[in-house]
Amino acid sequence: MKHIGWRERLFKSTRGKILDLLRTRDRTVNELAEELHLTDNAVRAHLASLERDRLVAQSGMKRGIRKPHVTYALGTEAEQLFPKAYGRLVSLLMTIFSRQVKRRNLRAGMRAAGRTIAQEHLRALKGKTRQQRIDAALEILKELGGAATFHEEDGKHFIYGNGCPIAAATANHPEACLLAESLLTEVIGSPVKEHCIRGPAPFCRFEVK
Repeated sequence: MKHIGWRERLFKSTRGKILDLLRTRDRTVNELAEELHLTDNAVRAHLASLERDRLVAQSGMKRGIRKPHVTYALGTEAEQLFPKAYGRLVSLLMTIFSRQVKRRNLRAGMRAAGRTIAQEHLRALKGKTRQQRIDAALEILKELGGAATFHEEDGKHFIYGNGCPIAAATANHPEACLLAESLLTEVIGSPVKEHCIRGPAPFCRFEVK
């Protein structure tokens, strides 16, 4: 029997179908009910559950025949549910750029991109301890779509990561890892060196000096 992942099961459910509809535009209860062939009360029950999980939020009001209707949009947690082809996109872009610029310039560009992302967070990190900055770095990686943890081994410090959003690019373009290396260096405030494993089962590994 073919294995069906939790994401696929979700989007086959009524709640998942509501999320899929809201991904295209904000909608009212009536509009969702009409699309899904459900009663208004049934839709409201699903929306209440989705709101509790912060997958859906009220976004405004829409004029109705007798009274305004509340509109709903995807919530703060919902975007993580939708798969994104960042890795393939980055790989394609790097393939194009590598034909037009020298390798050292490509590497410099990835480092610059990492520093640019880090700049958005540096003000909030002012005065923080090293461990607090490491914790912030892990959270930033999570926000970008990865899952990272901090480890100490034989007196050395490492950040390990899975689910890197640009992993698909690293097999052919190892320079892509320099984006994260530069980002972590800036956020943590200490030199970081990437030792990532690339290929069919990529694994992020960064040593924090």
